Amino acid sequence: VQLQASGGGLVRAGDSLTLSCAASGRTFRNYPIGWFRQALGKEREFVSAVNWSGDPKYYADGVKGRFTVSVDNDKDTVNLIIHGLKPEDTAVYYCAAWIRGDYDVARSYNYWGQGTQVTVSS
Repeated sequence: VQLQASGGGLVRAGDSLTLSCAASGRTFRNYPIGWFRQALGKEREFVSAVNWSGDPKYYADGVKGRFTVSVDNDKDTVNLIIHGLKPEDTAVYYCAAWIRGDYDVARSYNYWGQGTQVTVSS
């Protein structure tokens, strides 16, 4: 399983941004995909997760209503759309495969892709 996050960049507060997680390998559809983020000096935190069927979807309480996760099975990607970006959303965003355990903890995931940096200016 190989995962690669992309779509980050420097944006202004209030903008929207779409991050993509491109998946490859023979078995990637066996695992739901999760998004995490890690701000400078902070621990990696759960953002969202989704099964390749598109359901169920999980969100961290702090991002509900602003973040939307979706699956594009034609492109083998999982997208994370962020609306109303805030400076506190600044972080490196990672995607990973949910292997076992609780969906909202990093130790439940494997096959971490290289992250994509999102920087939100005020």
